[in-house]
Amino acid sequence: MLFDKPLFTAEEKKAIVEAIGSAEAMTSGEIRLHIEPHCKADNVLDRGLEVFYQLKMNETALQNGVLIYLAYTDHKFAIIGDKGINAVVPATFWDGVKEVMAGHFKQGEFLQGVVFAIKETGMHLKQYFPLQSGDKNELSNEISEG
Repeated sequence: MLFDKPLFTAEEKKAIVEAIGSAEAMTSGEIRLHIEPHCKADNVLDRGLEVFYQLKMNETALQNGVLIYLAYTDHKFAIIGDKGINAVVPATFWDGVKEVMAGHFKQGEFLQGVVFAIKETGMHLKQYFPLQSGDKNELSNEISEG
């Protein structure tokens, strides 16, 4: 079986958390990653949205939180953006990020796919929600696991 061990090593998790920190250092936006083996809903977007609310990502001041949700054994993933970010990015933005991620995932490059999504999301958040004086990190950068 492909996933008889954790998806990411401790070193890879550290790299992901560092990528989130670097991306958030340029923006007031918040980025989180949630991983779990199986999608606990019929629809991956429904599950991603459920996790989004469980992690209180909808409670950021500017409604600019973004969740990358990955159900690795089921080969499903989604990117969930809050109202503030979805109101300003192009309608096809998340589709483009997901296509590149899927390409990495098909090659077994899970770390590269996730880090790409984090960096790309950070660049767009920076464009629309630049870091402001006195900005604070509203949500943990740690990986959430289910």
